[in-house]
Amino acid sequence: MKPIRLDGRSLTRAQLVAVAHGAAVELDPAQLPAVQLAADFLAEQARREEPIYGVNTGFGSNADKLLGGHRLRDRLPGAEASEETLHEELQRNLIVTHAVCVGEPFAPEVVRAMLCIRINTLMRGHSGIRVEILQALTAMLNAGVVPVVPQLGSVGASGDLAPLSHLAIVLLGGGEAFFGGERLPGGDALARAGLSPVKLSYKEGLALNNGTAQMLATGVLALAKLEALVETADLAAAMTIDAFAGRLGAFAEEVHALRPHPGQVETAANLRCLLEGSTLSDIAYHLVPRFRAWQPESWDTAEAQRLRFDIGWDWVPFTQRHGREKFYQRFRPFRGGKKHQPQDSYSLRCIPQVHGAVRDALAQAARVLDIELNALTDNPIVFPDAKAEHVEQQVISAGHFHGMPLALAMSYVKAAIPVLASISERRLNKLVDSATNDGLPGFLIGNEDGTESGFMIVQYTAAAIVNDLASRAMPASVYSIPTSANAEDHVSMGANEARHVLAMAEDLGKVLALELYTAAQALDLRRDMINAARALAARTDAEGLAAKVAGAPTPDSADRSGFLAEVEGLRAELAQAEAFHPGKAVARAHAAIREQLPFLARDRALDGEVATAVRLVRDGIVLAAARG
Repeated sequence: MKPIRLDGRSLTRAQLVAVAHGAAVELDPAQLPAVQLAADFLAEQARREEPIYGVNTGFGSNADKLLGGHRLRDRLPGAEASEETLHEELQRNLIVTHAVCVGEPFAPEVVRAMLCIRINTLMRGHSGIRVEILQALTAMLNAGVVPVVPQLGSVGASGDLAPLSHLAIVLLGGGEAFFGGERLPGGDALARAGLSPVKLSYKEGLALNNGTAQMLATGVLALAKLEALVETADLAAAMTIDAFAGRLGAFAEEVHALRPHPGQVETAANLRCLLEGSTLSDIAYHLVPRFRAWQPESWDTAEAQRLRFDIGWDWVPFTQRHGREKFYQRFRPFRGGKKHQPQDSYSLRCIPQVHGAVRDALAQAARVLDIELNALTDNPIVFPDAKAEHVEQQVISAGHFHGMPLALAMSYVKAAIPVLASISERRLNKLVDSATNDGLPGFLIGNEDGTESGFMIVQYTAAAIVNDLASRAMPASVYSIPTSANAEDHVSMGANEARHVLAMAEDLGKVLALELYTAAQALDLRRDMINAARALAARTDAEGLAAKVAGAPTPDSADRSGFLAEVEGLRAELAQAEAFHPGKAVARAHAAIREQLPFLARDRALDGEVATAVRLVRDGIVLAAARG
């Protein structure tokens, strides 16, 4: 893959994801003079002894301390002389004392994304860093040296100080890094990659660790996962709709034109696409039989006897049709699996409104992240070309490191994740509950002898994950804890917010995988039951099909002939129908699942199958199949 060129102005989320997963980067030569100009400007101001924050002052609450011309501590008894200037020591100390994160390390793709973001923002030419330091960062990234960055330690202002210091300390030859699959001291990792440590000059430590790279990297990677997962959620919902033989009117284009939230309109359109070609959805009520447990005498042929179920309907007697005559002129008087109602439950009917709102939350986050990817986020900001009477007008202390724009965007996404997981779990629950699954077997298993649990506990797992996601959805951004002796008296906590979102995205994928796993089973049953009815109707007469109808009049009843005439109407309609099937995209996704997860005819160990279902979603295999 061609290296991604960084110029500080044009990095995209897709490019960042590519770098996170191994793409190389290169510095735009046209932008390097601007980078060096700012560095030369700071060096000149320092030579003139102009007081500039982070150049010849301390940091944070130490900003009122100006660097002197020599070290006072050199006069202490036993003091050892240092080859470093105070300016170099200031920048080195900033990095080595700030690299104090704890916890498990971030995954390499997160750290690579952080490095890419940091290089890109420094390429804007307003940070005062030298070109050679950017070249060293780029070489480290491209060589595959991945600093060890523990996950806990950033409050999201002044940027991600602690985690970014873990990036920079490796550049200095300290800390730890992964290289070639090994966790090594930072200096050893550099040496194995053929690289050398660097020394920092004016403001370079501050330029390296003062920014929003951790929260931005985790936010972008989380959003990439979530954009695929919301599409996967549509696919899982579509498969569930076909398994329910659901109603499609709620997804009509003209319906959503009347409430045109962008995500809602997009979701409805996607559902229409996924369900295109389905002959299960919108099927007439009376054609859908209800599951009945298999019995030795259930079927009339040896081939049919191999089915895993029996089927049946209830006949609506003439005496129970008063006031409903018009309905029974349109629909035949048989009650099977589908209730005689024109609307499905909210978890099916309101998919565009719920999934669409999640899409809108992701779109808002994308807008914020796209801006941040090419924004300057360190402090102070250097304007070497500005015409000014005082250096304070050319080196301006501001607050671009504050992560609140990202934090609030991530808070919105964080709240959306359990919403998407919850509606998925509700659909899964409807599928396994015989009181709500429209005529499918309880827990989607035949259970002839009462020994089988089927998909019962799959729903438990989904419920547990949804509860966990909901308990983690509390916004971190609403709870600021001041730092740096109250000099930094309001912080964003955006790093925690984005880190939570990335982890929660993984768990959302597990819930969707469980729905797809369950919906595939339900779809097999629904399709096979309706097609079994069709096959029976094609080979028998009204009396033969009447054996599947409960509530029939006795042979000597005056209603018997009318009953048989209505059964014949049902038989003829079933016999003349083409084989029933799901939507084309749903069928492709179902086939991808069935390649690795066979139909559950009898209880068996499901632990490995659940793990496989999670992998099929995580790796995008089912989604790719649906896309065709």
